[in-house]
Amino acid sequence: MNDTPKTQDPGTPHYKNATGGWGSLYSVMRQFLQDRPTPGALMTLARQNKPAGHMCTSCAWTKPPAPHPAEFCENGAKATLWELTRDRCTPEFFAQHSVTELRGWSDHALEKTGRLTHPMRYDAASDRYVPASWDQAFASIGASLRALDPRSTVFYTSGRASLETSYLWSLFARAYGHNNLPDSSNMCHETTSVALKEVIGVSVGTCVWEDFKTCDVMLFFGQNTGSNSPRLLHPLQQARKRGCKVVVFNPVREKGLLEFVNPQNPAQMVAGPSTAMSDLYLQLNPGGDIAAMGGIAKHLFALEDQRGGVVDRTFIEEHTAEFSGFEAWARALDWAEIEAFSGLSRQDLEAAADICARSERTIALYGMGLTQHVHGSQSIGTLINLLLMRGMIGREGTGICPVRGHSNVQGQRTVGISEKPDLVPLDKLAEQFGFEPPRDEGWTTVSVAEALLDGRMKGFLSLGGNFARAIPDQGRLDPCWQNLALNVQIATKLNRSHVLVGDGAWLLPCLARSEEDRQATGRQTVTVEDSLSHIHGSVGRRTPASPQLLSEPAIVTGLAKATLGTANPKLRWDAWCADYSLIRDEIEKTYPDMFRRFNERMFQAGGFYRGNSARERDWKTENGKAIFTVPDRMTALAEVPGAGVFTLMTLRSNGQFNTTIYDDNDRLRGLKGNRMIVLMSPGDVTRAGLAEGQMVTLVSDHDDGFERRLGGLRIVPYDLPSGCVAAYYPEANPLVPLDLHDKASKTPASKGVPVRVVAD
Repeated sequence: MNDTPKTQDPGTPHYKNATGGWGSLYSVMRQFLQDRPTPGALMTLARQNKPAGHMCTSCAWTKPPAPHPAEFCENGAKATLWELTRDRCTPEFFAQHSVTELRGWSDHALEKTGRLTHPMRYDAASDRYVPASWDQAFASIGASLRALDPRSTVFYTSGRASLETSYLWSLFARAYGHNNLPDSSNMCHETTSVALKEVIGVSVGTCVWEDFKTCDVMLFFGQNTGSNSPRLLHPLQQARKRGCKVVVFNPVREKGLLEFVNPQNPAQMVAGPSTAMSDLYLQLNPGGDIAAMGGIAKHLFALEDQRGGVVDRTFIEEHTAEFSGFEAWARALDWAEIEAFSGLSRQDLEAAADICARSERTIALYGMGLTQHVHGSQSIGTLINLLLMRGMIGREGTGICPVRGHSNVQGQRTVGISEKPDLVPLDKLAEQFGFEPPRDEGWTTVSVAEALLDGRMKGFLSLGGNFARAIPDQGRLDPCWQNLALNVQIATKLNRSHVLVGDGAWLLPCLARSEEDRQATGRQTVTVEDSLSHIHGSVGRRTPASPQLLSEPAIVTGLAKATLGTANPKLRWDAWCADYSLIRDEIEKTYPDMFRRFNERMFQAGGFYRGNSARERDWKTENGKAIFTVPDRMTALAEVPGAGVFTLMTLRSNGQFNTTIYDDNDRLRGLKGNRMIVLMSPGDVTRAGLAEGQMVTLVSDHDDGFERRLGGLRIVPYDLPSGCVAAYYPEANPLVPLDLHDKASKTPASKGVPVRVVAD
């Protein structure tokens, strides 16, 4: 077991205040002063995440039907202010700075240059981006794509692209001739999509907003609510006030699930006290979730034997399969092994099980602490087992709730962004648009990186995001980007992916979602899907950062026309660009059950629900039942670390969103001023013969013939379980091996990387 105390170690850094409160307001104010946003930014925030308003480009948490006066969080405000900055990254800037020079800039400095204003082409002779017209960009890129084998190209999508853009992007890719459509979910929640699909027949969570009003227990696994989905704190606070029990499993003590002061509650802001957000906070070992869940299940079966009524036998017999195997596994578990693998005591796990046993309505929420492991799919399967054994899926106040990150990352998959052809209605697309879509499986993020390494990938088109910085094994892959024949980046701001380029690179600037999008038929609306499967319309009102900007749909249709021509009358690129409602009509034809009356319902308060069969206890699995699974191990790690080996977890800070770094501070962890740090438990620092503030190098212990090292890290003793260390994403990505990923989904195992700590 680890030597971590149950309460905060006062001798290590931590944030002394509650999540939210004045600290959140001060943080937004500092961002406002730093970014100097354009006039109207405050009006944009006032409309954010409200019906007929602007949907935040930050997290994917749901937008309630009765919004708060300020329906945005600290990070949502930062994301909006960041994109509405007055700073501009112009052709004059690129004339002054070579791409080689820009490679030496920090991630923060690159994005701080401001909004991109003109389409730019990389000129290898001068090593600079030079301006070009949109007609030149489309014609050149189209000619390059026609010269390439479609299957050697990749159309990547970040999680911010709208449903309309994503649908056109996937249609363009398939009409061109490939299914190489990875997106940011490949790096975070693809484990969810694969694991849930197998056991309950859907690839997304089953909860809706109303469930959080009636649940009496919430279980959190590996999810940092305070930094990654702060608006979830509001329904969580309301649930706590009505007596809902909260149990948290996370190696790191994250402030958002400890205490919260609501910035929209004047009385609490002035007089307090803060709201305690959890009843039991258990700092388990990284990857120890399977063992912890097994311990809970074992005690639940013991309680069933003692008093009955704990296991929902009626539900199990009617709706599930393979229960006996899971029951036998859980009953046979040894408590000594459970404690060793989980890092938790039997007493604590039995206390968690007792809370579950008294519950009539349980919701289980999780984040990348479950998904980013070699055996993350087994962790999710085991969590589903806990819900199924008590009948906690398919009725009000219950369900599974993966908390997604980027704003429309779930919705993109809904409308066809997928490398898996069996998840897309290809026959319907063939009939609807008069071409034969490719049927072979496309490339995931890991597959793309492998193809980049061995030279099979020739062209890369990125619809937003910072792919080169977000992927694992960055040190190996950085030089390979210069070998591509074509590299097209659609973006709002400059980032690392834009400077790791060679000849054939293009930088295409697009509108931000908060900006007004006017086409031939007038102002346009786009839509997004939240984590709870609700669809919301979004209308931008701000003046675009440059008159040269095009919308994402306009860029996609321009590229498609230049590549495919206009011979197919069913591919109505010009009409779709002129009127986005026509795109929504096509989406409705392709997915009639989910998008019925799409254009009529997109501004419905709280969004319209696209449905979820598992929520109706209609199990779209192979045997028509929800399936219990039996883990074949007790840890989600590839293997238990040996002597001198630590498990590295990569973390996001309070001062960032994905690869966007707003500042170097991590307020909610009490850390500031430098992201090049490594967190270790005080006991581990002492046992390793190291000292606070000492400079060290992390060296990968993954044996595949390639040496991975990250130096220049300063040791910070921190409240962590023994045997693990933590460092920031994306800085620590070079330590994540490409072949260390979830076995079922290929999601990089960024929360379970074996490393050694070496003194500099």
